Amino acid sequence: MSDHNHSPRGVAEPAIDIGDNYVFPSPARPGRLVLVMTVFPNAQPGALFSDAASYRFRVRPVTIPASGPGSRLQVGTDEYDITCTFATPVTDDAGRPVQEGTCTLPNGATVSFRVDDEQGAEAPGARVFAGLRMDPLFNDSTGYVETLGTRRLAFQANGTNGADGWDILGIVVELEVATMLGRGTGTLFAVAAEIGTAGKFPMRLDRFGRAFVKGQLLGQYGVDTVNRDLDLRELWNQEDPFQLAPNYLGAYRARLNANLAMMDGIDGKTDWPLQPDGTHPLTELYLGDYQVVDVAKPYAEDSYLEIEQALLQGRAHATCGGRSLNDDAGDTNLTFVITGGNGPPISDGVDQATVRASDSFPYLATPNPTPVVAGRALAPSKVADQLAFLQAAGLASR
Repeated sequence: MSDHNHSPRGVAEPAIDIGDNYVFPSPARPGRLVLVMTVFPNAQPGALFSDAASYRFRVRPVTIPASGPGSRLQVGTDEYDITCTFATPVTDDAGRPVQEGTCTLPNGATVSFRVDDEQGAEAPGARVFAGLRMDPLFNDSTGYVETLGTRRLAFQANGTNGADGWDILGIVVELEVATMLGRGTGTLFAVAAEIGTAGKFPMRLDRFGRAFVKGQLLGQYGVDTVNRDLDLRELWNQEDPFQLAPNYLGAYRARLNANLAMMDGIDGKTDWPLQPDGTHPLTELYLGDYQVVDVAKPYAEDSYLEIEQALLQGRAHATCGGRSLNDDAGDTNLTFVITGGNGPPISDGVDQATVRASDSFPYLATPNPTPVVAGRALAPSKVADQLAFLQAAGLASR
């Protein structure tokens, strides 16, 4: 669970299904920013990227104009894009599929690379890797669904990682900040990952900012009386992460207001009092669906949402923010939304992936030697349907 299998398009063509997005300063090379996009959930050996899609990281400078409950970050209009495209696969002399890729950097330079080349490829100020790796996601997906479905904390002390044994296709881009992002834009940046069609008529197919937004915070829990039967996920995918169109903005707000208030009550208390007009204090923050990283701060393994929390608390942030590959973003998100930091942290009982990610390029762990083989199905938007499936399988209330 994060964004795996959360859109009909992605299930039909997993090579355009974004699983997760990670952004962090390089732990091994100060002054460098690492961007990671995972796609093709539960990929098997031989999985390849789509030759009809473009895989893009969008990076924009950010300022903090105000702070306190209901605040949101101000995203600039300058943009530093990193776009990767892939050629049609060919067969080598041994009968194995081979795929070449090209990454266009913010300064217009290009890097050519071969998929699954462990060394990746380099250009001045950048390194790129793309290929099959172990999925860095870890959380107790069964406990998460039961918690949302029953509106009570249902995690075990020792949870079960729902992504254990999974592989993904990963794109890793490491940038020299001074060369690629400029020196006069400040140190705070917003980062979103997206996939679109390649060619003359681009269309956004999938996007990802913060963890657990599309699949969970925009899910159907029976509390949104405005849009009770509307699955918002494909509509959300087509939006510009930095500028939502007005067409469905009211629907997104209504869903977030209702779901965030419901989740706030899971621990039996209210930590995020609604504003007089019924708006939840976190709604505006989550409508801006991108990660925020401070490139001047050193690498931190567990700094997810720290910049956003500092914004709401009216204090200066202390870490780089973003999201590292080993960051327990699931626990951080649950604690933030449910308790507001008022009380002990919430844990799903899963503290790391099957194999921890590396501190050096290409960062993602090598693929599982015996990856799990599983069918592909659309994760239901309605949590009642998710819970019913778990109960039928005998997995709920373990």
